[in-house]
Amino acid sequence: MELSFFGAAGTVTGSRYLVTTPTRTVLVDCGLFQGLKQLRLRNWMRFPVTPRTIDAVVLTHAHLDHSGYLPVLVRDGFEGPIYCTAATADLCRMLLADSARIEEEDADYANRKGFSKHRPALPLYTAEDAERALERLVPVPDDVVHDLGGGLVFRYLAAGHILGASMVELRGPDTGILFSGDIGRLHDPILPAPTPPPEAEYLVVESTYGDRVHDRTDPADALADVITRTAARGGVVIIPAFAVGRTQTVLYHINRLRAAGRIPDVPVFLDSPMAANATRLLHAHLGEHRLTAPQCVAVCSTAKIVNSVEESKELSRRKEPAVIISASGMATGGRVLHHLKAFAPDPRNTILLTGYQAAGTRGASIAAGADSVKIHGQYVPVRAEVAMIHGLSAHADRDEILAWLADVRTPPRRVFITHGEPVPADALRRSIEERFGWMAKVPEQLERVSLTAPEVPAS
Repeated sequence: MELSFFGAAGTVTGSRYLVTTPTRTVLVDCGLFQGLKQLRLRNWMRFPVTPRTIDAVVLTHAHLDHSGYLPVLVRDGFEGPIYCTAATADLCRMLLADSARIEEEDADYANRKGFSKHRPALPLYTAEDAERALERLVPVPDDVVHDLGGGLVFRYLAAGHILGASMVELRGPDTGILFSGDIGRLHDPILPAPTPPPEAEYLVVESTYGDRVHDRTDPADALADVITRTAARGGVVIIPAFAVGRTQTVLYHINRLRAAGRIPDVPVFLDSPMAANATRLLHAHLGEHRLTAPQCVAVCSTAKIVNSVEESKELSRRKEPAVIISASGMATGGRVLHHLKAFAPDPRNTILLTGYQAAGTRGASIAAGADSVKIHGQYVPVRAEVAMIHGLSAHADRDEILAWLADVRTPPRRVFITHGEPVPADALRRSIEERFGWMAKVPEQLERVSLTAPEVPAS
C-alpha cells in the first residue's frame, strides 16, 4: 500500500491523500487550497494522477478545504463514487453549489470592474461542474464497514468538528490507516467529543493548532464584551464566520446571552443564505449533536435571515448598532466582503474574528493589524476595532489532540502530521515523539510513502 500527500502537507488547506494498492486507487478528501496565492494556484494545476484512474473518493467532512475540489476532479474525468456521511452529503449540496456560485460571480465581477489580470477572468469551476460532482455522492452510515473492493474497506467514526465530520479508518489485507480528518473539541457546546481512535498501523493526524492551547476563557463572555462595547459607541459588529459550524456556534452563544440579558437588545442579522440552511440542518440530524429540538428552534430564530442581494446591500448602509454574521470565515469571498468595505473604515465598528485565519487570507491580514486590506481591487482602510475569540474554534488544540491520541492502545508504526502550517505541525510532531515515543513525520507536498505491513513473529 502506498500513501501520497497531494495536499494539507505543510499547510492547513487542500486536504488530499491518495491511497494506492495493486488493484485500487482511493482518494481520501478532495479539498481546495486556500490562503496564500502560491497555494491557491495549486487549484489550477493538473491533478498529480489522472482523475479517471481513481476508483473512489472518501470524504471526512464537508468544509471546502476537504471537499471543494470535487467539481474539478469530476469535470476532469473522475467517474467513481464519492462516499460521505448523510450530514456531509447535505452540507456538500449547499457548500459546493455556493462555492461554484461565488466562483462565477467573482469572475463576472472582476470582468465587469476590470481588476483581474486575466482576460477574461474565469471561475475555477461552474455550477454545472458542482452539480455533476454532487450526483456522485453516496451517503453511508457511521461505524459500519464499507467495501471498496480489492481487499480495501473503510469505516467512519464521528470526529466532532462540524455536523457529519468523521475520521476514516481505511484497511487493506495487511495494514490500516486512520485519517483523523479535523478533530473536534472535547467539550464543544453543540457537537459530541471525537470518538477515541481505533488501533491502526499508521495515523494521519491534523495539526491546525498543534503548537498552542485554546484560550480557556468562556467564549460567551468575550462575545458579550465585544457586542456590549461596540453597541455603546453606536457601532456594528461584523463577524466573518464559516457558514458551517462556526455560525451555528456563534448563534448558540448569542441566543443564550440574549436570554440571560447579558447583551444589549440590538438586532442580529445572518447574511448568508447557506449558513441559514446549514443551521436548519440541525433539525434534520437530531441525535448527531447535543441540542434538543427546542434548542434548535431557538438557535435558528436568533438572527434575522438576509436572503436577497438587495437586503444585503441595505444592511451595508446601516447606521445603527447591530451584529452582522456573514461568510466567509477568513474573509476570502462572499457577502462579508461588501460589509467589510462598508464598516471597516469606521472606528465605532468592530470586526470580530472567531477562528483560524490561514496565512495569505484577508482575515489573517486583519488579525495581524493591517491598516488596509484589498477588496475587489481596491484597498479598504481598517479603522474598526479588531477582536478575536479563539475559544470558538472547532479544531482540537495541542492538548486535546494529545489527549485523544492517549487512547491509542497499540503504538502505531508511524504518525504523519498534516493539515497544519510548518511551525504547528513540527511542534505537534515533537510533542508526540516526546510524550508517546512514536515515530512521527511531517510529510512534504507530493511525497509518497510505502506503508509496510507489520512483521509477523516467527513461530
